[in-house]
Amino acid sequence: MLRSNRDKQQSYEFVSIEDLVPVDHMLRKIDKYIDFSFIDEKVRHLYSQDNGRPAIDPLVLFKMIFLGYFYGIRSERQLEREVQTNLAYRWFLGLGLTDRVPDHTTISWNRRTRFKDTSVFQDIFDEIVLQAVSHRMVGGRVLVSDSTHVKANANKNKYTKEQVKQNTRDYLDELNAAVETDRQTQGKKPLKPREEVNEDKEVKVSTTDPDSGYMFREGKPEGFFYLDHRTVDVKYNLITDVFVTAGNVHDSVPYLSRLDRQRKRFGFEVEAVALDSGYMTTPICKGLEERKIFGVIAHRRFHPTQGLYPKWKFTYEAERNVYRCPEQQELVYRTTDRHGYRHYASDPKRCAACPVLEKCTRSRNKRKIVTRHIWENSKEQVRLNRLSKSGKRLYRKRKETIERSFADAKQLHGFRYCRLRGLRNATEQALMTAAVQNMKKIALYLERRAQ
Repeated sequence: MLRSNRDKQQSYEFVSIEDLVPVDHMLRKIDKYIDFSFIDEKVRHLYSQDNGRPAIDPLVLFKMIFLGYFYGIRSERQLEREVQTNLAYRWFLGLGLTDRVPDHTTISWNRRTRFKDTSVFQDIFDEIVLQAVSHRMVGGRVLVSDSTHVKANANKNKYTKEQVKQNTRDYLDELNAAVETDRQTQGKKPLKPREEVNEDKEVKVSTTDPDSGYMFREGKPEGFFYLDHRTVDVKYNLITDVFVTAGNVHDSVPYLSRLDRQRKRFGFEVEAVALDSGYMTTPICKGLEERKIFGVIAHRRFHPTQGLYPKWKFTYEAERNVYRCPEQQELVYRTTDRHGYRHYASDPKRCAACPVLEKCTRSRNKRKIVTRHIWENSKEQVRLNRLSKSGKRLYRKRKETIERSFADAKQLHGFRYCRLRGLRNATEQALMTAAVQNMKKIALYLERRAQ
């Protein structure tokens, strides 16, 4: 005979929530191996100690936030509903079967007011990295960095066009000093002082999320995006740094400052780094050389003018500081501009009679100019690193580390799109996503080691 189970919905049972959560559930491993006691210390100063209504335990509040990022729950309202019905979530938060779940507005209010303009989310991320370091899961010797685009919560068709000034880079003082030293060595007069190089540029500014940046790159989607600049340690693919910028900021701009932050914050003794071709800039190559770091950066393809000799056809002779063209004519040093480029020029009289002039230059005065940056030696060393056996092996780690880290964030933790608007909110999402990714790796590793 058939039997209905409808009556059991109204029955009473004596059960323990501890017995209802599977022993191999991910949240059990997280709760066992991740120490969350630091959260109370990080936020205590943000709460009143002697007046006001009793606040929800900050640990419960942040664990609830972590649940949203663990399982890619996009809204706080939906998160509240999920906790109400999911026994494992209740167990993780320390709530009983009949305990009231914190309201979604409580999370929103704390994020928008109590935690606004604080470093609490960065501090939480850093503490998780330090726990990984304590478990010897982070070596700090070999790091891989890259960026990925995250779609802003903004319509790409709603924008205004504005003229903005592009400020000088943080390495300008060092470059100016190097230029003056080089000109003095070559017997040239000093350049007039120029503290800033501001250039006006027309950009699209979103009327929905002005902090985002309009991105248009070949092979990439077009629209308003943020860039998540991320660094991972190759030992166990733990994320060691997260930094968010607008989508129209070049990858190389924040790199050296973020590298220095990791060395200072976590005491990393970085020996080698692997980077994509977007980081192949002279200042980064110079910066890595100064820090005595073995840099491996992907080759950047340049497309010379069709029909003309590419630059590599011209050989540089460092001893004599001249270039030699394919026809063995010397291009001698002329000057060093304020951007750090030395100019080498040919003799137009000899060029006029050259049989391959049309393959060399199309200038009216029949003079060929070749430029070379004063820090070009650093870039050439990075090229040699990439071609070495250890360099090739290191660069192959990119797809196993940083690219996999981004893929997991987008596929498993809802990081394809920004939940909220504004750089501050996008940074919070990036930090918390990376933090829960690290928590999972730490817990799984320690669980395997304990078996």
